[in-house]
Amino acid sequence: MNNPNISVDTLQRRTGTEGAGRAVRESRQASAGKFPKRAYLVPGAFFLVYLLLSVRRHAANLSTGYDLGIFTQIVKSYSELSAPYSPLKGPDYNTLGDHFHPILALLSPAYRAFPSSYTLLVCQAALVAFSITPLMKWAYEVRGRKFAYWIGVSYGASWGLAKLISFDFHEVALAVPLLTLSLCAAGRKNWRAALLWSLPLVLVKEDLGLTVAAIGAYAAWKGPRTVGLAVAAFGVASTALEMLVILPYFNPVGKFAYWPTPTPEETGLLVQAAEAFWPPIKWLTVFMIVAPTGFLALRSPLLLVALPTLAWRFTSPNPFHWGTDFHYSAVLMPVAFAAAVHAVATGRVTARAFLPACVIGALTTGVTFFTHPLHELVLPRTWSETAYVRTADSLLAEIPDGATVAASNRLAAQLADRATVSEICLFPRSFPPSEPPQWLIYDAADPSDPECAAGKAMEAAAPDVPGYRMVDRRDGISLFRRD
Repeated sequence: MNNPNISVDTLQRRTGTEGAGRAVRESRQASAGKFPKRAYLVPGAFFLVYLLLSVRRHAANLSTGYDLGIFTQIVKSYSELSAPYSPLKGPDYNTLGDHFHPILALLSPAYRAFPSSYTLLVCQAALVAFSITPLMKWAYEVRGRKFAYWIGVSYGASWGLAKLISFDFHEVALAVPLLTLSLCAAGRKNWRAALLWSLPLVLVKEDLGLTVAAIGAYAAWKGPRTVGLAVAAFGVASTALEMLVILPYFNPVGKFAYWPTPTPEETGLLVQAAEAFWPPIKWLTVFMIVAPTGFLALRSPLLLVALPTLAWRFTSPNPFHWGTDFHYSAVLMPVAFAAAVHAVATGRVTARAFLPACVIGALTTGVTFFTHPLHELVLPRTWSETAYVRTADSLLAEIPDGATVAASNRLAAQLADRATVSEICLFPRSFPPSEPPQWLIYDAADPSDPECAAGKAMEAAAPDVPGYRMVDRRDGISLFRRD
């Protein structure tokens, strides 16, 4: 009974129904504390992978003002003991009117010691890599070393985390380790730890209060009913307070910025409900969430914790929320893999079905490795410095620290940690600066600014724009200074 590699199913067959619970507890106690030190190489290796990918993308000017620049300005404000302002969103724009993420203040000491956008990328890589460890430890207790490594590698290389790492920095990086700690504790029926680890999620983003509610509801279903229901109520109340009171209070237009557009009155309830399941990209997203686990996650009720996130995404009118792009699925990866471990731990997976599931999961991870950003690390272009990057860096170097700058999206990310940067193309997404900036810099090749009236005017300038004189123009990048 001291062999940690003995599965739950085997233990149940040997001891019978009455002794199965005791045997499983003994197996877990024997393996607890014996997690091999070399297994920590898995999260350590992924930390380096995440860090190198995000750092190289930033160095190649592939990061953006929306969002690395914004979050740099937020954490910089906190490090200066200020409210979280972001000039990229608008002059004196308090970002607590955009999304509710005060937990980002925890990163301010690191930023104060190392004032750079790279600091945020290091913190994000560390947070996501750390989240691998609780899942591996639980998997080791359940079925031993091989299962732990399979979970660690499959989860660490999962496409949802890869998209988070590759698309700048986002506050949900702080939610990922909280979720793994909470769900692993819930799977072990350590309800106190599960609920306590879930509570800080309400400080990460406004919608995650509903995830807290889901964890509380699960605890009420499987464990302490009163405490679980109290946490569920707390989660719902937190989301309501943040969306209905706090965010509108700080928002310049006095309302939550992301309410869905009103549905036409002639659209019936059945049609509205059906729209939550269409178009098919939504089904592909669900498939992609559970496929890396070899569909083991479908055998555990822990997977229900993913429903609040899927619900708001699939009912959103924004098509970007439906698919597998961007960072929106990062918080679903801990849920899926915790559900997979739980399915094995509770004997819902037979010995006959276990190995095929692991093979399917491994194949999915292998395929998505080449379709999602982690594979960029093996491409030569990731490690080469192009003439464009050298030109951009030399033009950016002409802008002094502390200046006010209006920049195109990608160049804004390079300036956010040393200048007051606003978005030159504005779009409908931000407010123009109250005073003309001292510098203008625009990259005509920036694909994230496809429709930019100000940029088009700068491209056509011969040679200056009103109130500014051209300093330099090379490789499609124009630099102007205010007269």
